Amino acid sequence: MERPVANESEPLILSFGLTLQQLIDVVRIFIAIIYFMDEKSQIITSNLWLNMEWIDSNLSWNSSQYGGIKDIRMNPKFLWKPDILMYNSADERIDSTIPTNVVVQHNGTCTYIPPGIFKSTCKIDIMWFPFDDQQCIMKFGSWTYDGRALDLRLYSEEADMSAYIDNGEWILLGFRGKRNVIFYTCCPEPYVDITFTLHIRRRTLYHGFNLIIPCVLISSMALLGFALPPDSGEKLTLGVTILLSLTVFMLQLAQTLPPTSDAVSIIGTYFACTMIMVAFSVVMTVVVLNYHHRNSDTHEMPQCIKTLFLKWLPFFLRMKRRGRKTNSRHVFFKNKMKELDRKERSSRSLIANVLDIDDDFRSHNSTTSYLSVRTNEETVNSHVCGVTQKEISTIIRELRFITNRLKTEDEATVIINEWKFAAMVMDRVCLILFTLFTLLSTFACLFTAPHLVA
Repeated sequence: MERPVANESEPLILSFGLTLQQLIDVVRIFIAIIYFMDEKSQIITSNLWLNMEWIDSNLSWNSSQYGGIKDIRMNPKFLWKPDILMYNSADERIDSTIPTNVVVQHNGTCTYIPPGIFKSTCKIDIMWFPFDDQQCIMKFGSWTYDGRALDLRLYSEEADMSAYIDNGEWILLGFRGKRNVIFYTCCPEPYVDITFTLHIRRRTLYHGFNLIIPCVLISSMALLGFALPPDSGEKLTLGVTILLSLTVFMLQLAQTLPPTSDAVSIIGTYFACTMIMVAFSVVMTVVVLNYHHRNSDTHEMPQCIKTLFLKWLPFFLRMKRRGRKTNSRHVFFKNKMKELDRKERSSRSLIANVLDIDDDFRSHNSTTSYLSVRTNEETVNSHVCGVTQKEISTIIRELRFITNRLKTEDEATVIINEWKFAAMVMDRVCLILFTLFTLLSTFACLFTAPHLVA
């Protein structure tokens, strides 16, 4: 049909607007603006009412001559109607409206309000998920008429939201329209479109209880692994279990977000930091268990590790071994005392080192024996069962073996205790470092979001 204008050179003025009702669940069938939002496909499905109004100069009459009839309803196939379509439609049917009657008034004003379910493309910005705001555009315009034939006018800068009902997942912040006039390089004619921008904000309560709080609790449980004693046997199992739990939450998060590489969501960054921390804690747990179960037969503690984990780190962490003091005076004079002890033991006799007695006792014993022999020579000669030199040598050899065995066991025990204490110090250092990392990553990822509660 031809445009209903009195002068063919003049454009037909069309007022265009939208009506919102509510945001509802996907299962229910009510009038709504958005009842489903497919974030993975980045398609928003909307239920809209298009408000179109124009003047048809061929459909005007004098109501007084026709019994006071001021308006009538007509089927749209019997009169001209504008071919307004959604440019960014993602539906198989470009025209998603349901044809309804056109209300024609006696002065030629035609009002056409077709409802329809529209599927439009919407680029989802996941950078601040789940604390994100989304802005989806809906671009409407004539499919065949340019601006000189059909002049689109914005009925209202804001869509009609008088009957709007709150939604449980999204908060509607605005739905504003804008009139655009575009000139293309191929054609000199202007092309007019009306673009509505839907501004919505995600409610964070659902994702907070189902993603964020469990992740924070699981990352906190990873810190408890460093407080668990190595002899319990569950230290490594706890770390691996926590790592698997975080992997499950990462899979749940990946099913929610669209597969895009444009940006990484803030919750994904937090999950990645937490997984790196937990994985590194498992590695450090293996190192701690390795240190804890070392002995003198397999490993010898290097001097650098001994200085770091047995002297300086316990001093700064205020850790003490039972029966030992770890302070600055002890650290400074420990090596000096060892040197003096070696010099003292080198000056002692063989019997004194074997029996761990002093030389003055040997001198006193030898003098006493000499006087006793001189005064009681007849008694010694008459003693039939005297101790021979061979028996004395055997006794000394046995005493030396027993003494060496006891010293070896004591040294082995000291080395084992040193490795265990080094593992304890490493546990304490990891606990402090991972606690700081967890707090910093939580504050850096969550508290840099535009909003936390919506």
